[in-house]
Amino acid sequence: MADPRRALGAHGEDLVAAWYEARGYDVVDRNWRVREGEIDLVLARGRDIVFCEVKTRSSAAFGPPSLAVTPTKQRRLRKLGSMWLSARGHAPTDIRFDVASVLGDEIEVLPAAF
Repeated sequence: MADPRRALGAHGEDLVAAWYEARGYDVVDRNWRVREGEIDLVLARGRDIVFCEVKTRSSAAFGPPSLAVTPTKQRRLRKLGSMWLSARGHAPTDIRFDVASVLGDEIEVLPAAF
């Protein structure tokens, strides 16, 4: 039987990927994993590379999903972004780190969140 939390997270990532695509971004990578962690979405538009952390919750009982992206998580994502760029042979370009909150079917994207 499928893990309901994993299914909820995958649903949130699908919604956010579609949100970016509707705004002209290409999904370059999803769930890119290395030993140090995972990047949910890597997107590109022109010279922009966006690393997006997606947080999905079924209720707001514990606050908005974006609160789960702590300073420790932000540092890890910066390191992972650098690793992704190195692995892909990308020279530094215009990069940013977004956080997307999904609550039900409502999406809030915080561009350049950190």
